[in-house]
Amino acid sequence: MSLRFDVDAVVLDIEGTTSATGFVVDVLYPYSRSRFGAVLSERSTDPDVVRAVSQVRDLLGEPDADAVRVEKALHEWLDADVKATPLKTLQGLIWSEGFARGDLVSHFYDDVVPVLRRWHGDGVRLHVYSSGSVAAQRAWFASSPDGDLLPLVSGLYDTENAGPKQEPDSYRRIAGSTGVEAGRLLFLSDRPGELDAARAAGWHAVGIRRPGEPYYEQGVGDHAQAGTFDEITISTSGSTT
Repeated sequence: MSLRFDVDAVVLDIEGTTSATGFVVDVLYPYSRSRFGAVLSERSTDPDVVRAVSQVRDLLGEPDADAVRVEKALHEWLDADVKATPLKTLQGLIWSEGFARGDLVSHFYDDVVPVLRRWHGDGVRLHVYSSGSVAAQRAWFASSPDGDLLPLVSGLYDTENAGPKQEPDSYRRIAGSTGVEAGRLLFLSDRPGELDAARAAGWHAVGIRRPGEPYYEQGVGDHAQAGTFDEITISTSGSTT
């Protein structure tokens, strides 16, 4: 059964929604883990690295933490799957370099890219909201197996420029940034807590349930759900479809 929405914009989660969580965990996480030390030493004066290190120290409550302590914290957070902003920032820098060098190519489920191209062609504005940093998102969409998908995307949001993904205020910030009314926004995610937050902010929300993903068995609560993007039909206020 197709789900139909009359909205102006769709906001996309990445892991478990457009792309396999397993790829991130099995490919990207080890890649970043092996390079934390190098980025902390080789790019110690980079403003993004300086800011991330400062944030790590703040989170640890250790203002004098050295690079060894900072790297240890990054490994611990990665092991525990903590969505810490400085961890995501540094991962984004590392992954961006990896994508640029051709070491990495991102993953998208087969149903995703054709549907995104169709929605974009129909005038639907596409945005991304992920716990991964904006830099990581930009590299991810620019380095897909189908080429550079960034021209399809109008905006990128993460926990730094929008806020935590399970808080309604984060979705209100995104709505304000996009200029799209809450009731004209649709959020796609596999995590029920995120869907709850989007709905609390007045958005439409659909849970994407893909076999093998971490939240598949848990389900998406009382939200509408789809197994693939093909099951979702979007029309806009100015569309005749």
